Amino acid sequence: MSKLKNKVAIVTGASKGIGAAIATYFAAEGASVVVNYAASKAGADKVVRAITDNGGTAIAVQADVSNEADVSRLFAETKAAFGTLDILVNNAVYQQFLPIDQASVESFHQHFNVNVLGPILTIRAALSLFSEKGGNIINISSGASKTPMAGVSLYSATKAALDALTISLSKELGAKNIRVNSILPGATATEGAASAGVTAGSDYETMFIAKTPLGRRGQPADIAKAVVFLASDEAAWITGEQLSVSGGMYGF
Repeated sequence: MSKLKNKVAIVTGASKGIGAAIATYFAAEGASVVVNYAASKAGADKVVRAITDNGGTAIAVQADVSNEADVSRLFAETKAAFGTLDILVNNAVYQQFLPIDQASVESFHQHFNVNVLGPILTIRAALSLFSEKGGNIINISSGASKTPMAGVSLYSATKAALDALTISLSKELGAKNIRVNSILPGATATEGAASAGVTAGSDYETMFIAKTPLGRRGQPADIAKAVVFLASDEAAWITGEQLSVSGGMYGF
């Protein structure tokens, strides 16, 4: 496999779930991968070991994407290790499923700092590390950006904002041959979903499966394969798009 041969990629929030799958699939396609994590060093190191044990190239770098100094260090360490950057995947996420009367000001800022400010900071940093040939930015959004459900208003709002950024920046950066797209996962079995109550056999899982034409929840690999496509030259004429990867469940 060599769809991403000689490419360098940063995947934020890559110590588990969708981010870990993206990092692993990128490496399998030939990319050198920076596995970013905020808190789970053990998880990130596990992803790096899985990649290197299979002959791939990866390093783990700790950084809170909502912290400008951390983001600067993330990109400095990427430059020191690999010299350049070709692909940025904004996957780091914060989510709480709360009714609006329980949503605190602190929760609002945490959602928007990680899910919106974080991508803004990483994209700004990426612009100085992309080569003159251009670059590729993929934002991991959510079906909730298009069809929000009750109880996830803050999370849904951040993902709608991320999609708006995707469209605007695709127009702003296209002349530099920098492509910007969003992936909108449907209900996907991840640690984050489980912590929010969407566990195997739960009422939430039953509801999501019932609304999904393909009759199952997604797996991180389902999302990762679509991200590989958008990151590859096969998608060279695609920018400013929001690709739903949801088993046919458009939104929630």
